[in-house]
Amino acid sequence: MPQNKLSWGEALQVYLKPRVLAMFFLGFSAGLPLLLVFSTMTAWLRDYGVSRTAIGFFAWVGITFSIKVLWAPVIDYLRLPLLTRWLGKRRSWMLVSQLGVALGLLGMGSLNPQLALTQVAVLAVWVAFCSASQDVVIDAYRIEAVDKELQGAMAANYVFGYRVALLVAGAGALYIAELANWPMSYTVMALLMGVGVITTLLVAEPDHSKVKAQAASFQHAWVDRMLGSGEHGPLKEWFVRAVACPFIEFFERNGRFALVLLLFIGIYRLSDIAMGVMANPFYLDLGFSKSDIAEIGKIFGFFCTIIGSFLGGLLVVRYGIMRPLILGAAMVAATNLLFAHLAQVGPDKVWLAVVISADNISGGISNAVFIAYLSSLTNQAYTATQYALFSSLMTLPGKFISGFSGVVVDAQGYAQFFVYVALLGTPAVILAVYLWWRDRRGSKAASGT
Repeated sequence: MPQNKLSWGEALQVYLKPRVLAMFFLGFSAGLPLLLVFSTMTAWLRDYGVSRTAIGFFAWVGITFSIKVLWAPVIDYLRLPLLTRWLGKRRSWMLVSQLGVALGLLGMGSLNPQLALTQVAVLAVWVAFCSASQDVVIDAYRIEAVDKELQGAMAANYVFGYRVALLVAGAGALYIAELANWPMSYTVMALLMGVGVITTLLVAEPDHSKVKAQAASFQHAWVDRMLGSGEHGPLKEWFVRAVACPFIEFFERNGRFALVLLLFIGIYRLSDIAMGVMANPFYLDLGFSKSDIAEIGKIFGFFCTIIGSFLGGLLVVRYGIMRPLILGAAMVAATNLLFAHLAQVGPDKVWLAVVISADNISGGISNAVFIAYLSSLTNQAYTATQYALFSSLMTLPGKFISGFSGVVVDAQGYAQFFVYVALLGTPAVILAVYLWWRDRRGSKAASGT
């Protein structure tokens, strides 16, 4: 339950706070590299005559974003010489990762894929690694920079900036390549990483003094317990402090209920992710033109997503996290039934606009609220590592199940497929209601009512 009931006007004012505004620019910096090592890069490679087989192998670059939890403990624990003293724990890593992305993009733009495909691949992996590292540290900064009640607004601005960056790195990069050439396109994209660099230099570092003391106390107990009084090397001690302690702390703080939380994280976006891979084939098979999909599905859908994200942020500020969390889960599941209805209606542009607006607004709300919820689960002593675990886990089940989506469509058709996907969202709604009830009961018990 929220502690303070704010008016809608007061809730809107949170978007004017400096750190909330800064999240738009950091979100832009986080989103810009993504397409430049995925769809935009594949267009560049194909334009230079690279074979489809070779282009297909470049999809493995994306694995980097799924395993970022492996080096998140290093970002959480390691101090960078000179930079950490100058900028602080989070901003130093942000600056290094942003400069790494920019240099990688400049390097890619200087190469001819026909003559140096291996070098392009190496630089693409480097850009993906730096981009995933930037994601880890920006997530940590977002959680640590403001109080829990502002996390929805922070998430909304982050999503807004991220989506704008996807437009720039997608359509914008293609336009520049068409008007000039691919080297110019990647050079411009590298220069646009300056948005993130400037923001990093301007924003203030979060206050780590309190959480540092908490971490030291917790680590001291567990380091003594796991390492004992015998001799041990610095690598083993680092592993216990930086890698083991973040996970141990999460399970110690939540007990067996930690398994319920991890289950909820894994299934919350199940319905959304499972249907995503079939969306564009569905539109085309139904008879919509590519321009219909671009105008209604992409451009109109983009603005609907932004509206949904800002609504999600406002709902968190005004009502807390738990009730909007239920709303987001229910809306995402229910919108799949609209897709099922569209499959029966056929290529009706009005209905397509209705479905797209409902899908993207509900997706924007649920995404902003869910990011705020995941942020609330972290201990700020281990923000980067714990959030990296959550963000990796939240997409894995959906990605796995989505691999079977084509089989279901071929066997039973689109309408039945979307009904099944809607049902996949039911456990998330039920579990969200249970978490809300448990949180409310805990609040009443704490207040003695």
